[in-house]
Amino acid sequence: MDLTDIPLLSMLRERMGWLNQRQDVLTQNVANVDTPGFVARDLRPQDFSHELQQAQSPLRTAGQLTVTDPRHISLTSTTSGPFQNYEVRDAEANPNGNSVSLEQEMIKVSDTQAQFQAATNLYAKTITMMKTAIGH
Repeated sequence: MDLTDIPLLSMLRERMGWLNQRQDVLTQNVANVDTPGFVARDLRPQDFSHELQQAQSPLRTAGQLTVTDPRHISLTSTTSGPFQNYEVRDAEANPNGNSVSLEQEMIKVSDTQAQFQAATNLYAKTITMMKTAIGH
């Protein structure tokens, strides 16, 4: 069994991918803080309830394995595809039409960095715990 197929690790990888993509979007906002007419963007938050429901659902679509017992490990992926971004209108636009607030963007960047670090730590702890469980 490949450790990367475990649902918890798949969800953590997807979360880290979302955070990485959000960091890229926020970086673009900061880089364009003085660009006339630039509108700040952000990623749509992940829908955790949908992901949890998808991971726990015993009913699978045709062609996939069915989990018939809660002790079974699902071999399906929990990835939901590319993440969506949208325009952020929470700051007043400058006279040149730019809506990027440097202070707000830096708060979002530091929050994203902290969340990424927490996900990375949880991923590493899970791997360490599994290695301990199998005797490595």
